[in-house]
Amino acid sequence: MSAWRPEGDPYRGQEYVAEYRSDPPAGPGGPGGPGGPGGQRPGPGSSGGHYVGPTDEWYQQTRYAEQDLWYPEIPDDEAPEAKQARRNAYVDAIDATRFNIPAIGAGFLDPTGLQQLIPPRRGQVQGPGTLADETVVGGPIVEAPEAEKATSVSRASRIMAMGTIASRVTGMVRSSLLVAALGAGPLGDAFNVGNNLPNMVYMIVIGGAVNAIFVPQLVRAMKDDADGGQGFIDRLLTMTIVFLGGLTALAVIAAPQLVTFYAGSDHGDNRTATIIFARYCLPQILFYGLSVMLGQILNAKDSYGPMMWTPVLANVVQIVTLGSYMWIVGSTPNTPQTITVNEQILLGLGTTLGIVLQTITLLPYLRGVGVRFRPRFDWRDAGLGKSMTLAKWTLLTVFIGAGVNWAVTNMSTTMGNRFDSDGVGYTAYSNAVTLWILPQSVITVSIITSLLPRMSRFAHAGDRRAVGDAISYGLRSTGILIVPCAFAFLAFGQQIVSILLAHGEMTPIQSHNLAYMLMAFSLGLIPYSAQFVMLRGFYAYEDTKTPFIIALWIGILNAGLAYASFLLLGNTPWAVAGMCAAYSISYLIGTAYTAQRLHRLVGSFDGRRVMRVHIKLCVAGALAAAVGGPVGIYVTDMRGAGTVGAVAGFAAGGLLFIAVFLLAARKMHVQELNSLLGTAKARLGR
Repeated sequence: MSAWRPEGDPYRGQEYVAEYRSDPPAGPGGPGGPGGPGGQRPGPGSSGGHYVGPTDEWYQQTRYAEQDLWYPEIPDDEAPEAKQARRNAYVDAIDATRFNIPAIGAGFLDPTGLQQLIPPRRGQVQGPGTLADETVVGGPIVEAPEAEKATSVSRASRIMAMGTIASRVTGMVRSSLLVAALGAGPLGDAFNVGNNLPNMVYMIVIGGAVNAIFVPQLVRAMKDDADGGQGFIDRLLTMTIVFLGGLTALAVIAAPQLVTFYAGSDHGDNRTATIIFARYCLPQILFYGLSVMLGQILNAKDSYGPMMWTPVLANVVQIVTLGSYMWIVGSTPNTPQTITVNEQILLGLGTTLGIVLQTITLLPYLRGVGVRFRPRFDWRDAGLGKSMTLAKWTLLTVFIGAGVNWAVTNMSTTMGNRFDSDGVGYTAYSNAVTLWILPQSVITVSIITSLLPRMSRFAHAGDRRAVGDAISYGLRSTGILIVPCAFAFLAFGQQIVSILLAHGEMTPIQSHNLAYMLMAFSLGLIPYSAQFVMLRGFYAYEDTKTPFIIALWIGILNAGLAYASFLLLGNTPWAVAGMCAAYSISYLIGTAYTAQRLHRLVGSFDGRRVMRVHIKLCVAGALAAAVGGPVGIYVTDMRGAGTVGAVAGFAAGGLLFIAVFLLAARKMHVQELNSLLGTAKARLGR
């Protein structure tokens, strides 16, 4: 949001602050006091007098208990400029409690998820650190000229939020249909490995370079070049088409070797089916790269909606493909041995067609923002060398993730082949991750997207205390929603999987095993989300080396624990569930290490307060799970297995879970929860 302005903005006084409280106190700071609706500080255009900017008196009067969590005091001897900056940060903090920032996240193995790795850069640079309506000049915050605000952040946020929600909903429908059509056994594993190979190859070879190298250079060229970056765009798209086209052709030819590398335990008909699916899906590499590149060009031109909405089209095409397959096959279950060539073509090419349309649909929008592509092959002086050097740590971080993914894919496909009817392979693992990561993608990424630009400005101004306060606020704000979600996965994992995925070809035993994986992941959501927030502290200082070191240790620990689970439980169906638990444990340890490194960088970020809030929330979550979970199981068993029983159990146990969690948290005086409830009440009351 913008800082306080004496002209041209509606006054946001006590009413604005009180909107985000559940119990505004009486007195001078309350609604009836001098700063309240009935007080003496009218806004511009009112009949009460001339508007005056926020003074120290205003600050003290509006500083309620919930806002004390952000900036407790303004020292008396602080310089006027520092006081104003702190007041601006305070107003920003109030605005961040709206919880209505867009959910910009990425699903499992989605190339666009790499944007979350890129450090923030000031100005019109796309990525998580972008804020289009404010610029930084030295330390103070100044407003960008009105002519430069082609698209407001709030409007872009709404567009992106709606697109993300639609993409999530259609993506979940697609996942449900995929499991219903192919099951969680060998055929499902063959398709999922083949379909995810384009993502894996793309991420390893060029995914990191797109966002970490090309996008900053694109924005620089648009700002500094005489032609507004058109020449750079032409060269960049030409390089992308040539390089990714060659890579795609090579990958299709080398499909058997890629399948051996990622699923070495596949053999016979399983291996043949995986190779066929891979060959039909690997052309997605070219279109993934073009889609991300075109979307980033549009973002740099202040056109945010298309990149967020076109994945919905891809999901719809794939939903139609899966529905057609299910209509053709009927009620007869398929296996790698019985599936026909035409059915494999339908699944493979139908899925790829969705990605092709996702890319082609962006082309008219490019013309709409004035981009006319003309191939150019004069690449020698494109100016990418410096960016390659700056982005090396980000690229290495991507490679670590790809290495861990390779190890888990190999071990999970091996387990799927060993217990081919139990649904404990790669398909089950990837679906468990998709469900588990959803709250983090929607909640944590949304809140931290709003806070990261502020953290970047504070870091640029050298205000370590403000950066620490922002991180503290982010950790506590996300915790009040992430912690109950984690315990809900633990308490209702069986019902959630049964409702969303246990249809069609998925058998009850496969549903149960997938749910156990989700439950093993569950509590790891808390440290995973916290670590995501803390990493943004390093990115605020454009430090990508430390996140690489952290990712390296977490990756080694994760791979080591997963391998230990594979060795110890490899003769049982529980090995992959053990890998899920290993993931959670590695992030718990990694979060502690991240906090230690972050403390060295920014000093205090209220570690004790953050820990105290999370402990209270975990106690409340554990009590809620202990009460609501058994009730859910009892109601489900009483209503019988299946979707109806799962819905009944989830509804009964879930309502009890929410009631117990809210009661326990309020009894333990979790003030952040009161602030959130106040926000919800204010919005429902409008």
